[in-house]
Amino acid sequence: MAESARTGPDGSGAREIPAEFLESVSLQTPSMTVATAAPPRLSLQCEAIGADTTTIRSLDWDRSRFDIEFGLRNGTTYNAFLVRGERTALIDTSHAKFADTWLPLLEGQIDPATIDYLIVSHTEPDHSGLIGAVLERNPEIEIVGSKVAIAYLADQVHRPFKSRAVKSGEVLDLGTNPSSGVAHRFEFLSAPNLHWPDTIFSFDHGTGILYTCDAFGLHYCSDAVFDVDPGAIAPDFRFYYDCLMGPNARSVLQALKRMDALPEVSLIATGHGPLLRDHLNLWIGDYRDWSSQRSAGETYAAVCYLSQYGFCDRLSQALARGIGKADSQAQLVDLRSTDPQELAALIGEASAVLVPTWPANPDVETQQSIGTLLAALHAKQWVAVYDAYGGNDLPIDSIAAKLRSLGQKEAFPPLRVKKVPDGNDYQRFEEAGTDLGQLLGRAKTIAAMKALDSDLDKALGRLSGGLYIVTARQEERSSAMVASWVSQASFEPPGLSIAVAKDRAIETLMQVGDRFVLNVLQEGQYQDLLRHFLRRFPPGADRFEGVATLEGAARGGPVLSDALAFLGCQVVQRMETPDHWIIYAEVEEGTVADAEGSTAVHHRKVGNHY
Repeated sequence: MAESARTGPDGSGAREIPAEFLESVSLQTPSMTVATAAPPRLSLQCEAIGADTTTIRSLDWDRSRFDIEFGLRNGTTYNAFLVRGERTALIDTSHAKFADTWLPLLEGQIDPATIDYLIVSHTEPDHSGLIGAVLERNPEIEIVGSKVAIAYLADQVHRPFKSRAVKSGEVLDLGTNPSSGVAHRFEFLSAPNLHWPDTIFSFDHGTGILYTCDAFGLHYCSDAVFDVDPGAIAPDFRFYYDCLMGPNARSVLQALKRMDALPEVSLIATGHGPLLRDHLNLWIGDYRDWSSQRSAGETYAAVCYLSQYGFCDRLSQALARGIGKADSQAQLVDLRSTDPQELAALIGEASAVLVPTWPANPDVETQQSIGTLLAALHAKQWVAVYDAYGGNDLPIDSIAAKLRSLGQKEAFPPLRVKKVPDGNDYQRFEEAGTDLGQLLGRAKTIAAMKALDSDLDKALGRLSGGLYIVTARQEERSSAMVASWVSQASFEPPGLSIAVAKDRAIETLMQVGDRFVLNVLQEGQYQDLLRHFLRRFPPGADRFEGVATLEGAARGGPVLSDALAFLGCQVVQRMETPDHWIIYAEVEEGTVADAEGSTAVHHRKVGNHY
């Protein structure tokens, strides 16, 4: 095949895709784009990123949701890598939806039968979806991964394969590339729970590239292979961390310790989004700071789950995410892969323990883990049970009764799932987690309120604001909250700012690019609406039941029929404070129902609460 004129950042050439594939694949680089006239929904990139090292990036431009609970605003990518020493390694594959284009592109780069190793960072289908196809082309390839990953993969591909289980400190030597003279020696780092229990990092001592799969990733699809514009990707980087890595903050810190022992890292090759090279210290520093903050307290909730069982993985993450929103700590604990001694310690030291329904006929190892879990519980803990929806679960009421018989306090009623989980279920689980997080953090909150100087407290209380109801709706998910910290923030384009507490349910629906509605309450006519929306709603409750709304009047959410005015807004920026997000949004639409009416005003006496 003829070489392309394009070169990678290290001067090495990148190969073009064969012409017969150009109708279905576009090869995009910062310097050149080969594509069909209309931008395709799915496309591929193939670029040199280091000596003897190529990335194959699958660009999923229009994907709007990653699993039901994870809304995407900028699509995503699935990144794989090819490293050539004396021997060759492929690191991860792609989503099965790219089979018709990714496999021909791989074959254009190398004969799959000559690849010696396939390093599996972890086995989630968006990274392992084409492993079966690679095995068909090369049955002798040796798959390298964690012990847990090898076991998971055996259940996925349903065929025998050569494998090598590795853990922290072990090495895979590809030898020296005869052309470049670079010796490629991989060192592995165990990174369980980032964000699956089977995850490993792979560090190439020859190039300084660290392959981390999900960790440090983000769902962001663009032509840029690298992190050339940190401002553009920072919101998605943080959102990804909050959703997937934050609930495992303690595991993140353990992984960072292992990374600190490595030689200098030149590039983090992530499984999603741009590769991190140009602002590497920024991203690593963010992970360290955020995870340290989340792990600062000794009080935490152990959110137990059974990996690859029903919907347990996703539901447990929603619970953990909700706990984190309330500034409390969560630790995800896989009952299938956690060492018995570690499991007993994690459960015994937790202030709260959340337990999934488990199979009615569990295997021996799962049964042993359940026994360890139950034995480690003690009477001072909060406990709750949630439905894993595994298809053959022990009834949730039986497990709840077992927990009650042990003398634990119930954190919340059993969380039931009666059908395949949808957005409402994930929202309900997240809100239940937030309620628990607030319960665990109650003493800290009261102490912070008492610590504020009395005169300062009273002076802050003299800051007044209007009264508003913020509403938002995305597909089957909706929420609302009372707001008073609202201000106009720009003239052109018209914009406003809202302070949203981090533990508010609606905060999830107010990410960059999301739309919402600001309903302005009218002086003298707001009491009924205020009383309704100040209620403490149970997890997943419909905030709008019994409230008159004008559906379809605004794009972002319901307009309240009794509001004085409404403003339809789109979030442009978010700024973080210790306990609130400051949301800046552009106002896209709005109208006033009563031209003579006045906005209701909220007067406080103290500044340490609303």
